[in-house]
Amino acid sequence: MNRFECGARRLFSSAALTAACTLLGTAAAWAERGPLGAQLAGAWTLVSIEVTAKDGSKRPGFGGPQAQGILILDASGRYAQVTGRPDRPKLKTTVRPDIPAAELGEAARSFGAAFGTWTANEGDKMLIQKVQLASIPNGDGGETKSSVSLAADELRLVVARRAGGTTLLVYRRAK
Repeated sequence: MNRFECGARRLFSSAALTAACTLLGTAAAWAERGPLGAQLAGAWTLVSIEVTAKDGSKRPGFGGPQAQGILILDASGRYAQVTGRPDRPKLKTTVRPDIPAAELGEAARSFGAAFGTWTANEGDKMLIQKVQLASIPNGDGGETKSSVSLAADELRLVVARRAGGTTLLVYRRAK
């Protein structure tokens, strides 16, 4: 075997070992989350949001019936969640300091985002999201607990509302 073949073998072996360790690290992170956490990890696209009031009446949730969004739960325990309406009016400029407060405020009403950490409580079938930052600052540092229901590629999260009632978020696994 010449020096080139030896070097190529060493490089291939090193790359294979690195890939295997990375995969094992990801698998270990999923295993720490338990079976529910492993099932939740990944990217989910929003299908619908429905709010049920204390009196039992129902209405479309944030963003209305056309809301779009994504929930990303990574295997290391970080999450990002973004939701908005696709029919939001365009702003006069994209330069943030030049956008009038009222115009920016209206745009913000139809768009929400948060990120932080997540865990799954296997026994209670709960997703716990600890908010690091949210588009509404009052949510910073807070926690959201959602009951989880999984069927095939559909994820249903039910969140108890502070004012009473619940919010049902339905997601489909992103492909």
